[in-house]
Amino acid sequence: MSDEIIRETSYDAWLDALEVDEGYYLRGDSRATVPPAVAGKTDELERETLPETGVVESKTVIRVPHPDFEDAAPYAIAIVEFGPVTLTGQVTGTDPEAVETGLVVEATVLEAETSGKRFVGFRPAGEVSDR
Repeated sequence: MSDEIIRETSYDAWLDALEVDEGYYLRGDSRATVPPAVAGKTDELERETLPETGVVESKTVIRVPHPDFEDAAPYAIAIVEFGPVTLTGQVTGTDPEAVETGLVVEATVLEAETSGKRFVGFRPAGEVSDR
């Protein structure tokens, strides 16, 4: 694993890259992952570009949220496949009930209004950013 990749494997650094449309994942001999997950000692990690779009594999609508997200409820949380990696995040830019399996989305970074914490979000592909 290169020293550069080791320094860039924090979740915050990964969110920074995603926020400026430079999202990536780490590919090892036996798997692909996103920070902060790290590969085992035998894996040599390579930084690969995250696909521009992903496909919703599953979703749920949150009606009783964590306090950090109480101002956003109801909202959809989706599991989205981006090639070899799967991300989980909040879907914006559409009615939560309209989010369906197979929806093509782009990854983005959102910020919780209540806490200011950043997290992974998705918006339907081709929609204007709501960041």
